[in-house]
Amino acid sequence: MTRPVPGFLWGAATAPHQVEGNNVNSDWWVREERVPGMERSGDACDSYHRYAEDMRLLADAGLNAYRFGIEWARIEPSPGRFSRAELAHYRRMIDTALGLGLKPVVTLHHFTHPRWFAEEGGWTGDAGIERFEAYVRAACDILDGVEWVCTINEPNMLALMVGMRRAAQAAAGAGAGAGAAKKWMSPTVEGAARPVLPDPDPEIGRRLAAAHHAARAVLAERTDAKVGWTVANQALTATPGNEARLREIRYVREDLYLEAARDDDFVGVQSYSGQAVDENGIVPHPQGPDTTLTGNAYRPDALGIAVRHTWEVTGGVPIVVTENGIATADDERRIAYTSEALRHLFDAIDDGVDVRGYIHWSALDNFEWGHWEPTFGLIAVDRETFERRPKPSLARLGEVAGRGRP
Repeated sequence: MTRPVPGFLWGAATAPHQVEGNNVNSDWWVREERVPGMERSGDACDSYHRYAEDMRLLADAGLNAYRFGIEWARIEPSPGRFSRAELAHYRRMIDTALGLGLKPVVTLHHFTHPRWFAEEGGWTGDAGIERFEAYVRAACDILDGVEWVCTINEPNMLALMVGMRRAAQAAAGAGAGAGAAKKWMSPTVEGAARPVLPDPDPEIGRRLAAAHHAARAVLAERTDAKVGWTVANQALTATPGNEARLREIRYVREDLYLEAARDDDFVGVQSYSGQAVDENGIVPHPQGPDTTLTGNAYRPDALGIAVRHTWEVTGGVPIVVTENGIATADDERRIAYTSEALRHLFDAIDDGVDVRGYIHWSALDNFEWGHWEPTFGLIAVDRETFERRPKPSLARLGEVAGRGRP
């Protein structure tokens, strides 16, 4: 029997743009207004005002951690001008979490940017890294007592988004890249294969790694937090004879980013599903009865594959599972998926992988980057009244947290 891990984080996660509402100064808000057919975040879940209720539901269920982000577009509404009021708002969120017995796992960047940053050229602009570094320096003023800080969420996915957007803007004008992303994320017809995303541009990835290292240095100087970033892990496996092809694909999609984490205090693993690689590349997943609402295969075993691979590539950097979950309207299926994923995770722990926590995606049913349909949450949210309705899966995860093992 797996023994409880002392100090293990048991929690759930959100991202600011997906739950706060009215993030009008961000590049994603601009994109939602410009791309035809894209659903809008709008008021989202109104968590900007209701964060205390969200946190209390997690704490009352028995969880001890909450991963949430602070929104750069709110904190720095124009270049070099930082909002004391917004910094104070996020400090109140940190204090609320601590007061409820939840360890805050704070993410500094979760896909969204100030619109002015995007207009300057973003990460590939001349001042991109310096702009991010200055924002991180300002954020350090509110991070007292925060033990865990994620600099950038899923830089491999962010590099892909940046590359797709640049290509789309060159071909068809600003905002078209978001439309391509929306099309990819939307459910597909049963029997048809889900489209495979192109590889992220390694040059953009290296630029993000440089930004991460610059932020890590600032945080190490100004805070006592453990610092890392989170990587989207597809749990790729080779079909017979295609191991070399797997290594090639996995490098540009994951390992470049895992290697950049080798000197970090921890690395965040974000895993939902797995895919095979053959001589032609990633094998598209055919849609069928087991397909999730985002078109992924039902693969709870992916989490074990992901943490073992991350442990190997980083050379033993401690791991926090910062996202794992399933897009489904069937909460019993969510419970089954999570239970099996946790068994694979703790099998890896038994085998010596240093895992410090499991944070479920997501705490709430929220805006999913262009549409509302995929529901990942442990808590349902009425989009008219904002009433929160905890699902059985929240109570079940709390029971597991109470035992300290699956």
